[in-house]
Amino acid sequence: QVQLVESGGGSVQAGGSLRLSCEVSAYPRVNVEMAWFRQAPGKEREGVAAISTLTNTLYANSVKGRFTIYQDNPKNTLFLQMDSLKPEDSATYYCAAGWYFVLEPSRFEYWGQGTQVTVSS
Repeated sequence: QVQLVESGGGSVQAGGSLRLSCEVSAYPRVNVEMAWFRQAPGKEREGVAAISTLTNTLYANSVKGRFTIYQDNPKNTLFLQMDSLKPEDSATYYCAAGWYFVLEPSRFEYWGQGTQVTVSS
């Protein structure tokens, strides 16, 4: 069982930064692939960034160079550093865990409750 709890969302002006956090608890302890997804109203959930158990990273083209995914050393917390935010980044952001290193939502088994990010112009 893997439980995920996000935090760090909020409102920011365009060009600003936010850091999202996702507390990961798993029992029994397992190595899982982690990712961030987002979903805006009326749109499908889309992959933002993923990090593998070997710390390889994968980013959506829309966030490359602006967002950074990383974990703390014990891998208890997943982070998403978001810089140079744009209004189109506004969405509910979800942390997810699964067994595949991809940005496809259907491949992830465990999900957090989501945290809202709003970027104003």
